[in-house]
Amino acid sequence: MKIYTRKGDRGETSLFGGERVHKDSLRLEAYGTVDELNSILGLVRSYRDGIDKEIDGMLEAVQNDLFVLGADLSTPLSKEKAKTPRVGPKDVKRLERWIDKTEDKLPPLKNFILPGGSPLASALHLARTVCRRAERRVVALSHSEEIGELVIVYLNRLSDLLFVVARLANGRARVEEVKWSPPSRA
Repeated sequence: MKIYTRKGDRGETSLFGGERVHKDSLRLEAYGTVDELNSILGLVRSYRDGIDKEIDGMLEAVQNDLFVLGADLSTPLSKEKAKTPRVGPKDVKRLERWIDKTEDKLPPLKNFILPGGSPLASALHLARTVCRRAERRVVALSHSEEIGELVIVYLNRLSDLLFVVARLANGRARVEEVKWSPPSRA
């Protein structure tokens, strides 16, 4: 089987359900950004210096979730098929449990911090910002098309998880977080 089909050579692609759309549609922007996030998480997981089984396990589960979320976004609700996976409440609750568990291991945050630190934490911060962009794309899509009810919620929680895991990675690497200091107004 060949990887190319030539069906997209005119700037269109098919959604699940068969509908043809332009490759620059909001729907494709949304699930394309989710795909980009998934790829960045694959890169993050390749950082063997600083990543442990706990963090790697969470990120692997998230990568699997992002495939479901991509299927959710690429299947218009109007073309619902019985077997289309959708993100659900249990997926959001799992993220919330991980956030709470991770925050319990961290000193309280009293200041804004600059993204960065260890290579692993820096990559996690990059993933967090791409997650926020995916969330913005999904919100834009939701203004014109119906989407799965928990897609935005999932992405919102995921960016929070990536933030606290980046902090955890810095703590485990013994890299001090850099506090943001506002410019002086002299």
